[in-house]
Amino acid sequence: MNRKERFNQIIAYFKEHQPDAKTELNYRNPYELLVAVVLSAQCTDKRVNLITPRFFDSFPTPFELAKSDVEPVFELIKSCSFPNNKANHLVAAAKILVEKFNGDIPSDINDLQQLPGVGRKTANVIVSVVYDKPAMAVDTHVFRVSARIGLTENAKNPTETEKQLVKYIPEKLLSIAHHWLILHGRYVCTARKPKCEECGISAFCKYFEENLKI
Repeated sequence: MNRKERFNQIIAYFKEHQPDAKTELNYRNPYELLVAVVLSAQCTDKRVNLITPRFFDSFPTPFELAKSDVEPVFELIKSCSFPNNKANHLVAAAKILVEKFNGDIPSDINDLQQLPGVGRKTANVIVSVVYDKPAMAVDTHVFRVSARIGLTENAKNPTETEKQLVKYIPEKLLSIAHHWLILHGRYVCTARKPKCEECGISAFCKYFEENLKI
């Protein structure tokens, strides 16, 4: 099976079995998603969803957050990973949102990456989820799963992974494909021990083909 055939088979499977895949982060507007995605770096969505209700009660918009000192933000997010860095990033990002974008969340990837704590992955999540633009966000799950199942070859970093995925995945499916790969990596193709016995794409998977197929 060549790579194009593998992509076609895997896409067909997910289109049938996960037609409504979406982020597991809770949010009500673009600002809340931005905060949640920043907090989710090296932290579980479950933990973030426990933190954000109180956070948004205190800072419902970028305007309130921009006026805050870092300490109150830290106190609200201290149970997530790297709370010091994230508290500083969130306050600094809010100031830029207010000063440069009138409190609105930009729809442009380059504008988003001007915000502290927002890299290309986070920017791609925002533009794809909120603004329905064709973008492939590559987090640790997407990077690992894409390589394991054979969608990418010798990709050394997320940028190389992104380039290979967008080459083969139809533009209109890029946003949902991001969620397909994340959820597959989170619940089936787990890092330590993939659950190949319950995986629906094992017949098309390079890892299964090379290591487990009898």
